[in-house]
Amino acid sequence: MRLPEAPAKGGHSPGSLVRAIRWLYHFHFQDERRERLFLASVGFLVTFAVVRAITHMIRAGIGPFHNVSSGTLHIHHLVWGILILLLVGYMWLIQPGSDWLSHATALAFGVGAALTLDEFAVWLNLSDVYWAQQGRESIDAVVIFASLLTVGFWGYPLMTDFARLLRPRQ
Repeated sequence: MRLPEAPAKGGHSPGSLVRAIRWLYHFHFQDERRERLFLASVGFLVTFAVVRAITHMIRAGIGPFHNVSSGTLHIHHLVWGILILLLVGYMWLIQPGSDWLSHATALAFGVGAALTLDEFAVWLNLSDVYWAQQGRESIDAVVIFASLLTVGFWGYPLMTDFARLLRPRQ
């Protein structure tokens, strides 16, 4: 593959510039793993910078931002981060692929999700409420997540058949 030609003296038209950027992106990320690492890095760095800026603004009382709370409970962004990681892990779990690594990571995901959700009430409350009444929140979270995993496992063939049934015939 050759690189796109340099812009003429007058520059690229917006359409040709977009095509050149798209071509460069696909040229450099032919390996899906490398592309995922790049996207994860961008997501990580941008989110870290934005969250840090927002938390400083909240602390200084500047702008429209405020803490997220449920009653008197302050919900830290750690909670959203863990939930997003669990969701992404689940989404990767249902993608096709069957080799020893996919089996090992599926098992590790289940172990990590169980360890994490067993302490859901602790990281939600940022306090050791494991054996307190609030500790019940962990059991609720485990039941909900286990239900989602079970629906994904048992319901996938049904949902696939529904999709085939609803897909327009060609």
